[in-house]
Amino acid sequence: MTDIHDDYAQAGRQLEGALVAPQGARFAIVASRFNNFIVERLIDGALDALTRHGAQRELVTLVRVPGSWEVPLVCSRLARSGKFDAIVALSAVIRGTTPHFDYVATEVAKGVASAALASGVPISFGVLTTDSIEQAIDRAGTKSGNKGSDAAVAAVEMVSLASRLSEAGL
Repeated sequence: MTDIHDDYAQAGRQLEGALVAPQGARFAIVASRFNNFIVERLIDGALDALTRHGAQRELVTLVRVPGSWEVPLVCSRLARSGKFDAIVALSAVIRGTTPHFDYVATEVAKGVASAALASGVPISFGVLTTDSIEQAIDRAGTKSGNKGSDAAVAAVEMVSLASRLSEAGL
């Protein structure tokens, strides 16, 4: 007995991206300098993942911004430029003792999502929103993997999927 998902895939009605960057795909990484000791690990993970998945290093642009708050604006500008197939947003917002965390984390998430929807350019969300420095460290390359790497792989898959959608006339 076949699974219904297999039936769709065999009939050509299932589309998904591959984990290999299409030749010539252009990527941008927008990374904050605030909490740099965490964000540098995310950048390293993203760059490693992009190259391991076939992105050409010379077609990857790294843009640094002061903090998380500035990430959506620069993502939006890069997406509207038409020069990138996907963007990876990297930052770390770590909860403190004031409500500042809630405002920043919420607005960064909304801003990045809005930039992607408005431009049609995939922007993967590698912004850590953690309760502690220890959680951030765990997500930047230790116990919980590297969320910068995860975001870069999602960007590769979305570029590949966009290509498949175009081929299907969608």
